[in-house]
Amino acid sequence: MPLPAQPQTLEQMLRRSLWAPSLAPELADAVLAQSFERTVPAGGYAMRRGEPIELWIGVIEGLVKMSVSQPDGRISTFTGVTAGGWAGEGSLLKPGAWRYDGVAVRDTRLACVPRHVFEELVATSLPFNRYLLSQLNARLSLFISLVEFDRLLGPDARVARCLASLFDPELYPQASHFVALSQEEIGLLAAVSRQRAHAALHALENAGLLRIEFGGVTVLDLPGLRGYSGALPLRQRPQKQPRHAAMPPPETLGGPSALEAWVGAWPARPRPA
Repeated sequence: MPLPAQPQTLEQMLRRSLWAPSLAPELADAVLAQSFERTVPAGGYAMRRGEPIELWIGVIEGLVKMSVSQPDGRISTFTGVTAGGWAGEGSLLKPGAWRYDGVAVRDTRLACVPRHVFEELVATSLPFNRYLLSQLNARLSLFISLVEFDRLLGPDARVARCLASLFDPELYPQASHFVALSQEEIGLLAAVSRQRAHAALHALENAGLLRIEFGGVTVLDLPGLRGYSGALPLRQRPQKQPRHAAMPPPETLGGPSALEAWVGAWPARPRPA
């Protein structure tokens, strides 16, 4: 496990963001001057469904889970946003309210860019618009993959692909090979229980794709995680057992006693009452 890095400041996070270097210096300074930091405790809302969209949200430190919930308590998790990632740009491009919740999985520090600052960047900066197109395309690709995971893959594969999705260089530019997520947090992002996440992580560790460590996991084979389907190679799949013993070749029967012995190997059928 790597040594913990020094917490970054709001200014450091903004200036290290993928969109910042392409801005004119005076525009970058204006964004910094009007942005502010907000701290959200674990379980608190970074954004809440139904509330007006007034901020573009970046994660300085922590983890925000994007999800929707139903009145009966059911929750569907879309993705998580880790340090260095941004969320809400698609929602800010149109008027209205948040259509999903952003819940802090742990104590989280947010960079908040007001709507009018975001709109000024869209209106005046061509490089920023290119960044937005790339960001929205990466987000769409992620959500298409999430639909595939949910409909076609088992829990082990969902955990593998969930971890792999945190390494998209456009959505999570500060990702490292060590993922500082607890097994419960991984379960929340992959929409499986903590116990199921625990079993899946050990299966992935046995496959040589990651190493479980204190405070998180270290990814050893990122392409392997991205392609993991949970299926055993053909040579490892258990052989289908025959319903009854195979009939030996006629020349080996040797007489009625051998034939009777073979028939006796069949499972007995229950007699009708």
